[in-house]
Amino acid sequence: MKVIIVGGVAGGMSAATRLRRLNEQAEIIVFEKGPYVSFANCGLPYYVSGEIDSRDKLLVQTPKNLKSRFDLDVRPEHEVLKIDPIEHTVLVRHGEETFTERYDKLILSPGAKPFIPPIEGITTAEHVYSLRNVPDLDQLMSGITDETKEAVVIGAGFIGLEMAENLHKRGIKVTLVEQAPHVLPPLDEEMAAYIKKELEKQGVTVLTSDSAVAFLEKGRLIELASGKQLNTDLTLLSVGVVPASDLAKDVGVQLGMRGGILVDEDYQTSQADIYAVGDAIIVKNQITGADALISLASPANRQGRQVADVLSGLQRKNQGSIGTAIVRVFDQTAASTGLSERQAKLAGFATKVVHVTGKDHAGYFPGATDITLKLIFDAETGVIYGAQGIGQKGVDKRIDSLATAIKGKLTVFDLPELEFTYAPPFGSAKDPINMLGYVAMNQLEGISESIQWYELASEVKNGAVLLDVRNPSEFANGRFPHALEIPLDELREKIETLDKTKDYIVSCHSGLRSYIAERMLKQARLHVKNLDGAFALYQTVKPEEIDYV
Repeated sequence: MKVIIVGGVAGGMSAATRLRRLNEQAEIIVFEKGPYVSFANCGLPYYVSGEIDSRDKLLVQTPKNLKSRFDLDVRPEHEVLKIDPIEHTVLVRHGEETFTERYDKLILSPGAKPFIPPIEGITTAEHVYSLRNVPDLDQLMSGITDETKEAVVIGAGFIGLEMAENLHKRGIKVTLVEQAPHVLPPLDEEMAAYIKKELEKQGVTVLTSDSAVAFLEKGRLIELASGKQLNTDLTLLSVGVVPASDLAKDVGVQLGMRGGILVDEDYQTSQADIYAVGDAIIVKNQITGADALISLASPANRQGRQVADVLSGLQRKNQGSIGTAIVRVFDQTAASTGLSERQAKLAGFATKVVHVTGKDHAGYFPGATDITLKLIFDAETGVIYGAQGIGQKGVDKRIDSLATAIKGKLTVFDLPELEFTYAPPFGSAKDPINMLGYVAMNQLEGISESIQWYELASEVKNGAVLLDVRNPSEFANGRFPHALEIPLDELREKIETLDKTKDYIVSCHSGLRSYIAERMLKQARLHVKNLDGAFALYQTVKPEEIDYV
């Protein structure tokens, strides 16, 4: 069997090495358009700041090493120009020469390419870059000089945030522009607000609900839709990627959303003996069953291995993905898995949401830091749809665990039963994930009733009384305007002063004391709801509505 793989990196090289481990007799050729067939594209931003101090560390494998260890015929700077599905051949260009190569099976792993928006003046603008591979990195690094004082990053997704951080660490003044209403659009607004706060704390200028409409003065001046103009010495475009599916399209392979390659559960395309993996293919969202494009390293590696299994006669099925992702932004980490609240509602799911704030390890042990977790789940069954997390440390552990719970089809009722390693330096006896389960169970069983941060204004407008049960010493951090303030430890003796004809929304700092107050007041036959996420969350997402002493 002769297998040709078009494209290396995650999907292509995973397919090639797995296929060799399963089949020593197969002839395996990898054609890679670029100069590097195996590199750490997720590490590229960190070389910009010097956190990764050597460019060579980004180069994972060389053709020579792959030949000696796996007997792979790896050919960088070989571009496949055309596929003939009838003759089972590919036309390849290398330098000034072209040649044809026959295949029995063909695996396409072309990846994705940066989306370049049709902005006025962009084609003639200088010092405008994208970052997808090592040549992109080399161009960017050559454009950073002692004269580079200001940079604009357009797009505040995962790569945009990493680039804003690493350019800032080089001593460059960074402005971040995002067309969506908030940074990190895959997260919900209140969770992304923590990251915006961190960016601004570090000195990055953040402009949301705005976009570039023109590059002026050869790219030295950017005009935004709002009319604002930004001076820049360097611009980084990070507005998303599109599947690099032109080769597949030309041969008649069926495409789907945004030009993604359609494959079946065996990764076969609509053309016989042509398979595809990686960022260029359409997968199924495992939660909704809808088509999705998920450009992440982990799914691409898994797909490459699985297609090699399929070609070797093993029973593997493309089960789709849930899109688990993480990003570090200075001293904060943001991670998500599954559906956001917005996505769950758009999918038509009856959705409930809870927020929990805890510590990455035991609060009494030195170095404990806050973690804020959000859980999205079915309002009746407790099936978990998604989760998001923000914090300095330990976010990865929690979101990875919740991603596993989703994949394992657990419900919120299972979360309190999960057993995590515990010692004071590592966790808490009740892990924040356990607490998510308890809080969600209270919601589903009617023990607690909550409202979300975006519902508070309408509840108060309709006559509800906001009851703040924090201690007076906490008001130095801000207070709700017009709230009734009774510390939790005084509430029991003051219950009789509350009007039983009123509806109450109770809040504390993070939600624990307000839940205790809610239970106390409900058993006194008052009408009470809990502000989910409490003051800490509300202050982060709505700082303009907080009074500061």
